[in-house]
Amino acid sequence: MMLGRMAMWGLVAGVAAGIGGLAACDASGGKSSNLIGAGGGVGGGNTTTTTTNTSSTTGLGGGFDPGGGGNNGGTVCDSPGGNADYDNDGYSQAQGDCNDCDPNVNPGAVEVVEAGAGGSPPADENCNNVVDEPFAPCDSGFAIGDTDATHAAQALDICATVAADNFGLVSAQWVRADGGGASPSANVGLLDGFGQNMPPRLGSRMVGISSGYARDAGDAGNCGGISCSVSGAGTAPAGFPQDVPGCSGGTNINDDVGLEVTLKAPTNATGFGYDFTFYSFEYPEWVCTTFNDQYIALVSPPPAGSVNGNISFDSQTNPVSVNIAFFNVCAGCPLGTADLAGTGFDQWDDAGATGWLQSQAPIGGGEQFTIRFAIWDTGDTAWDSTSLLDNFRWIANGGTVSVGTIPVPQ
Repeated sequence: MMLGRMAMWGLVAGVAAGIGGLAACDASGGKSSNLIGAGGGVGGGNTTTTTTNTSSTTGLGGGFDPGGGGNNGGTVCDSPGGNADYDNDGYSQAQGDCNDCDPNVNPGAVEVVEAGAGGSPPADENCNNVVDEPFAPCDSGFAIGDTDATHAAQALDICATVAADNFGLVSAQWVRADGGGASPSANVGLLDGFGQNMPPRLGSRMVGISSGYARDAGDAGNCGGISCSVSGAGTAPAGFPQDVPGCSGGTNINDDVGLEVTLKAPTNATGFGYDFTFYSFEYPEWVCTTFNDQYIALVSPPPAGSVNGNISFDSQTNPVSVNIAFFNVCAGCPLGTADLAGTGFDQWDDAGATGWLQSQAPIGGGEQFTIRFAIWDTGDTAWDSTSLLDNFRWIANGGTVSVGTIPVPQ
């Protein structure tokens, strides 16, 4: 296999530059944070009503009525209180709804932390008697070799749980690419950094998943080279591996591993997002060949705009691989080689990476769904790839969220 690859070098050496020129996808959807995106509500802004079981009028924004400004188009809100759910958000005053005139405010909502955006004043969206409390990371104290999937979800900054917060994490597990059970080892890691210049995006840890070892050159037990097989032959999800137009890839996958989380969205959420990178020893030698390692974020039920459920791809719907338009970290690439320093992708081979990217997708308020973040080798067990995952966040700005992936703004 390795000799065959070297023989192919002359056929593919010039392809990388052409692939790198593809246009980036412009993901829309507005502001977001790990707690919540700002503003929002069905009509485009929170109301200014402050009590339930009494009459009060609204001020700025949309909120309850999608057809007009203010609650019910500016009319009086008259919640009867008690067990009634006047704003139809799934919570009554008796169940802790502190503003039964605003569907964006209830114990199943997530806090809006960008005060004043969308024309709405700061509010206590989650009814915990605190306005705009800051996000508190929940990933400190984890070891790199920790294989508890719940800890991995927390390293991804999924801190809320359904049991404690009425939204957030339902369950987490390590899986193979097809969703079957996995026994992870060095192919996953809860990382406090990757190389010299890649700290977590938020908190003190991020998730690493790899078709080899999720360890950098300075970590104990690192691969020490470009190929470290862990789990052997696997089964790809339906529709994958996905070919890039003009580049026929292989069909068999190996060394696949993934983190699968089941989540319940906050009642005021319109979408979610997260950040990731993709490193590969396949770059640049094996661009547009059958050796096309891939990373996916597979959402079920699949949102509109996804590709076979995958929400992470470029504007040409190329999946995350060495063929994606965002491969901008390498010698001679727009982002240079700083993100490779100390990762092993610099010293074990002259490889490449994408830099930080962010993906987002729409979700309905209160909806339960599953995301499977998975990576694999395509065509063989050699020339490994690694993805870093961090900064999961809910989006709730009252606007439309579209599936898309863009580079993290510099």
